[in-house]
Amino acid sequence: MSRQRQDQLLAVLLRQEGWATAGSLADLLGVTPRSIRSYVAALNARTPGAAVIESGPAGYRAGHGARGALRMRQTGESAPRDRLHTLVRLLLDEPTGIDVFDTADELHVSEATLEADLVRVRSLLDGTDLVLERDRENVRLRGNEAAQRRLLSRLAHDEMDDASFHPETFRRALSGSAVAASAVGPFKSSLVRELGELGYYVNELAIADVLLHIAIAAERVAAGHALESSPVGTREEIPRVGAVIARLAAEHFSVVLGEGDSGHLASLVLTRIVAPGEDATREVARSGVDPEVEAAVRAEIARAADDYQVDLIDETFVLRLALHVQNLLRRAEESALTRNPLTRSLKTTYPMIFEVAVSIASGLHDRVGTPIHDDEIAYIAMHVGGRLERSRKAESILTATIVCPGYYELHELLRSSVDRSLGAAIEVTSVVTNVDPDWASFDTDLVLSTIEPGSSGDRFVRIQPFLTDADVDRIQQAAARLRRGRRLTRLRGELARYFHPDAYVFPLPDEGEEAIIRRLGGLLVEAGLIGEDYIDNTIVRERMSSTAFTDALAVPHALQMTATRTAIAIGVTDGSAAWGGGRVQVVALAAFSEGDRAAFQTVFEQLVEVFSERESVQRIVRRGTSFEAFLDELVAVIDG
Repeated sequence: MSRQRQDQLLAVLLRQEGWATAGSLADLLGVTPRSIRSYVAALNARTPGAAVIESGPAGYRAGHGARGALRMRQTGESAPRDRLHTLVRLLLDEPTGIDVFDTADELHVSEATLEADLVRVRSLLDGTDLVLERDRENVRLRGNEAAQRRLLSRLAHDEMDDASFHPETFRRALSGSAVAASAVGPFKSSLVRELGELGYYVNELAIADVLLHIAIAAERVAAGHALESSPVGTREEIPRVGAVIARLAAEHFSVVLGEGDSGHLASLVLTRIVAPGEDATREVARSGVDPEVEAAVRAEIARAADDYQVDLIDETFVLRLALHVQNLLRRAEESALTRNPLTRSLKTTYPMIFEVAVSIASGLHDRVGTPIHDDEIAYIAMHVGGRLERSRKAESILTATIVCPGYYELHELLRSSVDRSLGAAIEVTSVVTNVDPDWASFDTDLVLSTIEPGSSGDRFVRIQPFLTDADVDRIQQAAARLRRGRRLTRLRGELARYFHPDAYVFPLPDEGEEAIIRRLGGLLVEAGLIGEDYIDNTIVRERMSSTAFTDALAVPHALQMTATRTAIAIGVTDGSAAWGGGRVQVVALAAFSEGDRAAFQTVFEQLVEVFSERESVQRIVRRGTSFEAFLDELVAVIDG
């Protein structure tokens, strides 16, 4: 039974809220409901006495022991991977090599099994600066210390889940005894504090990866494997940060780092987890960023702002992103990837922001020549989202009228309470103190009334003269319904224009992303809406970053808006199809025209929102066996 499948099931349930049926889970994982039941039994057996997955009439949901089970050390079927990692660490620890027969005895396996493991080690070394040499029964690993540490980091990443900072992560990853996993937490706290005192912002999302490198370096130094040379082209900040790391390593790990190691680790810190403080941004960015990189970032931001009609032009934003991209290039030179545990949630929750980041990353790839993977794109998305957050909040504020028949200053107190509790989301534009107002005359988004409203509808909310927590909850719920209703109403109008009856496939074959893109795109080519180049560009975009924005929906599209007119081809699976490392049930290939830039954002974000709701997805997928049925169910879901 596949441990990986079990972990996938657990991850799906942790992301979802509430219950999920065996059938819906089977579709998401591409297995049978019977397999789902087997996985549930195996998962619950991992931690007897702790509810990993709860069962009930409505299906399954993650229990309080779910996260612990996901972190639990694998045994049994995981032994081959554990043995491979142990073998690599033995080779790293023994410069003169290991004896095949003695090692087989030590690992309690046959010589044939160990020989097979050595074949796997050789494949693991592909693309590295390390080679496996053999002289009869003696096998040894050859390569420089930096390459050996990169291999250790790769093994450790294989042990880590979502780059999370958790003591168990470091206990698994650290093979020696020089660094206690329990010492990593205090070291991290001290490092963050002292970097803050030096004027840096610390990126805690990426800190687990850097701490892992520091711990690996400490163990290697303790074993007598130090780096002799400092980083080439040392920046002036490196000695200062290196001195902090060396002092803290001696204090917490009792390991003395030399100049080569402290400089290397300082370089990692400066390129991965810190950014200059507000006052130093321009000075540090201008001194630490290649002018060509800054020019490339500036040009791509201007292009993305024009393409997507968003406000990105800001000097501080440009310089911060330029510094981030410069550090990204330094990481790429060392083949050092930075993980982002928020990648999936950013893609699902803010698909449009992520798409702007993909566009910027694509342009930067063309200009500076380095590929940018999903986690790095997610960091660019965080920069973009931070810049857009203020304008997004302003757009989301609703207007409200308060109806509160006058009695002393009661209406003034109520307005003050509403402003204090809901001011970030609602702007009170008028207060009516009449007992018999003209209800039909109110043109605000919401009407908050202390008396029974004379009209009905979601925009009218009955509240108490002295605002209670229950009143605040009702107002927030009404506001959320109103925003959602408006968004989905716009979506319904757009979809009626853009769906093409002849571009609908059911059941969609599980034949891989590119084949599905060509299948759906071919229908739009036949309709004269796009050219073959649009399909090729869609595949290029897909290779940059998966367009599976939810567990159920993929929205492949090209970055270039070259369609004759905007159209969407739909494919619905009978089960699910593999896509971007996961599985989806619906694929919506979207082809946008230059004249429909505004529609791009509406369709893109709201379609992802609809297919983020598990119950809506199952309703649409189960009944969408024809274009007419699919459209009817989609409209019914949108109308609520």
